[in-house]
Amino acid sequence: MDQFPQDPLNALSAADFSGQRTNSRDSLMLTAQFRMADKPELQVRVRNLSAGGLMAEVPQPIEQDTPVEIEVRGVGWVSGRIAWCAEGRVGVAFDRAIDPMLARKPVGKGQHTPSFVKPIFTRR
Repeated sequence: MDQFPQDPLNALSAADFSGQRTNSRDSLMLTAQFRMADKPELQVRVRNLSAGGLMAEVPQPIEQDTPVEIEVRGVGWVSGRIAWCAEGRVGVAFDRAIDPMLARKPVGKGQHTPSFVKPIFTRR
């Protein structure tokens, strides 16, 4: 029997052999840069993120245990390995834990909403 299920919703990270997922996942939709050794960089869609890994949509299958790097917005480049691959999605188990909330922080440097974004209300 495979130690990693092929169903992405029930998949385990490569570091989680106990059968119990301990990290909570944060569902989101981010684009990220993704790279593997000797291959061109790809842009992928990240569907969920936790301290120990992520699930991303990829254009082609990637073999389990392949070393990869992914640039997560707000976190930077993180190395890991493919834990599973199924139906155009992969699970990546990170080599080190990250703070997934950093990916949720605003990207801009402003302290307030610019005036050109605010709606204009007039009195009648």
